[in-house]
Amino acid sequence: MMLAKVEVASAAKYAQDVAMGRHAMKADEPERLGGADSGPAPYQILLASLGACTSITLRMYAERKGWELGTVRIALSLARDEAGAETIAREISVSSPLTDEQRARLLEIAGKTPVTKTLLKGVAIDSRFA
Repeated sequence: MMLAKVEVASAAKYAQDVAMGRHAMKADEPERLGGADSGPAPYQILLASLGACTSITLRMYAERKGWELGTVRIALSLARDEAGAETIAREISVSSPLTDEQRARLLEIAGKTPVTKTLLKGVAIDSRFA
């Protein structure tokens, strides 16, 4: 079962045209890395995917429970330590008041979102020339 399909094209330098079904965006490296900063960098797109999946999943869960979340914000950062280990920090906030139990349950659900699970288990990448 195909979960997602994206096509990326680049004619010059680092700027990328990204096609995702009916949607399109640019990706690029920042100027400090030789790009033109014409779009988000690849790691930013990775974090955006995790953040969007987290917010969507939490909203779906809250809807089923009848919980009002208000505005959901997911702040993410990716860091690499001196040994090369990478860690994503994910901070979740909602504008509606929640009980401690609701917050604990939403944190548990955040750890089970589809993109979270994919990142945690890793994914095989089969590369070949067309």
